[in-house]
Amino acid sequence: MPETSHFDIALSTLRDTDRDRYLACLLAPPEKRGALAALYAFNAELARIRDLVRDALPGEVRLQYWRDLLEGKPHGSSEANPLAAALLETIETYRLPRQTLIDMTEARIFDLYDDPMESRTVLEGYAGETASALIQIASLVLDADKAADSADVAGHAGVAQAIAGLLLLMPQHRHRGQLYIPTEILSATGLDRDTFLAGKAGTQISAAIEAFAGLGLDHLAQARGGLGRIATSVFPAFLPVALAGPVLRKAKAAGARLFDTSLIEPQWRRQWRMALSGFTRRF
Repeated sequence: MPETSHFDIALSTLRDTDRDRYLACLLAPPEKRGALAALYAFNAELARIRDLVRDALPGEVRLQYWRDLLEGKPHGSSEANPLAAALLETIETYRLPRQTLIDMTEARIFDLYDDPMESRTVLEGYAGETASALIQIASLVLDADKAADSADVAGHAGVAQAIAGLLLLMPQHRHRGQLYIPTEILSATGLDRDTFLAGKAGTQISAAIEAFAGLGLDHLAQARGGLGRIATSVFPAFLPVALAGPVLRKAKAAGARLFDTSLIEPQWRRQWRMALSGFTRRF
């Protein structure tokens, strides 16, 4: 029986922690799947830390583990952690910029607390260091020579993708007192953080959610405007972006009903959207 590699474990883990990016891996060239799975599994590990800890401090410790690993100061042998081993091998094989991945861990500190997202600029910075960076790093794995051509598209696509993800998780975030809608959007609709989380100002909450989703749609439109700059070899890095549009449109229509409405499409439909995106090279 063949020995299971750390890349196989990364792909298997990804299937449980981020099914959509797992399916995106399966739609990528076979020789790139292991490396993409390592990156996506790393991202999933960072994204779910808030759900695994009760307090911020243990969460910061988990983030510190990954920062130390990326800075060449691992806690023990990386071979003891197959995801860490897969990530390090991917970084070395494709000469990936470690600082970008370190910045990704730094950005995730925000997730551990309930601090306000002060402005659209801060939100876009957060999305840029998480979702956008992941697209760009995946692009480097797929075709380092062509990745730079689509960097601007990756920036806008990542913001759209991040906002869609935050809208999907908004009921869960609200339940624990966390809010990612920028304060300036809340203020423009006559709200503050506490009033939004209380959920009683329905009309104003709808306006804030519509504006938040609209911001995502604006970035998605800008990303679509740059589709011609995305090389065919790099496009698999953008496949998950195909899922953002439907979520953003549904959220904009739902408004305050988002608190009690699921925006998640059936798995088969999400898989179909990504497969169609790969075929048409559109999202």
